[in-house]
Amino acid sequence: MIIAVDAMGGDYAPAEIVKGAVQAASEGAEIALVGPDDLIGAELKKFRYPPDAITVRHAGEVISMDEHPAIAVRRKKNSSLVVATRLVKDGEAAAVISAGNTGAQMASALFAFGRIPGVERPGIATVFPSPRGPKVLIDSGANVDTRASHLIQFAYLGSCYARQVLGISNPRVALLSVGSEPTKGTEAVIEAHQVLTAAGDLRFIGNVEGRDFLTADVDVIACDGFIGNIALKLTEGIVSTLTGMIRDELKRNPLRMLGGLLVKPAFNDLFHRLDYAEYGGAPLLGVQGLSIICHGSSKARAIKNAVRFAGKAVQEKLLESLREGYERR
Repeated sequence: MIIAVDAMGGDYAPAEIVKGAVQAASEGAEIALVGPDDLIGAELKKFRYPPDAITVRHAGEVISMDEHPAIAVRRKKNSSLVVATRLVKDGEAAAVISAGNTGAQMASALFAFGRIPGVERPGIATVFPSPRGPKVLIDSGANVDTRASHLIQFAYLGSCYARQVLGISNPRVALLSVGSEPTKGTEAVIEAHQVLTAAGDLRFIGNVEGRDFLTADVDVIACDGFIGNIALKLTEGIVSTLTGMIRDELKRNPLRMLGGLLVKPAFNDLFHRLDYAEYGGAPLLGVQGLSIICHGSSKARAIKNAVRFAGKAVQEKLLESLREGYERR
């Protein structure tokens, strides 16, 4: 089971991507690092890892973050992202992982794998922590403009994913909106609310507002990728800012520093739970292949965990289960 990793995707490529791949290989994973072989080789020389655990597949082009996704994928057929995706299409790898251009990764996956029957737009399903346990947010960045039918499909895909990954037998599903009332939100949200309310095969509980994003008693939150991406990054920013503020306050005097030492283990555990790197990456749901999208600022630990997630998804036949579950809805 080989996992193809785009070594040139992300803010810290290739150094942190290669480092994360080496860490994953040391835990038993088989990796195909894709990108310029000279750059990857120079990074690999810095580490020791199990023999034959990592192979290098040369790809001389790179898709940058500011390129138009579909155009870049069509023109740069020898880019690290396209070559890594092609390895999965050709059966040489079981999943592809990238921290690069999200739109390009979605375009590459659509061209290579195609859609699950009935899915118009794939969505990124991100698992994030909350006081009530982990939740699935879909879409968290793949689609900035969506219709009601897309939101409805996200709700079903998210529900299937929550059953398979979080082990929730009957997931509670909600739409993210500006109010809890059925008449609040965009036309697409209002129409999706009406359809999902009438559906008898989904545990739809209505709308949740932004203030209830972390605390609502739901398992799946469906929204368009524009709002979903902002919600996730706002949450990350708040966590990062509060972390810094708390540390600064604890350093203001010796008494606070002493108290800080006493509560440090609890804070470390909390921040560890809230760290996106712990989840590694998020799958693009709705395509007929495993494509794992990582945060653009992913470092080694996030890549390692993304590889671990990809391996688990392959072993547990996540793609097949999602396809069957969605088609049976």
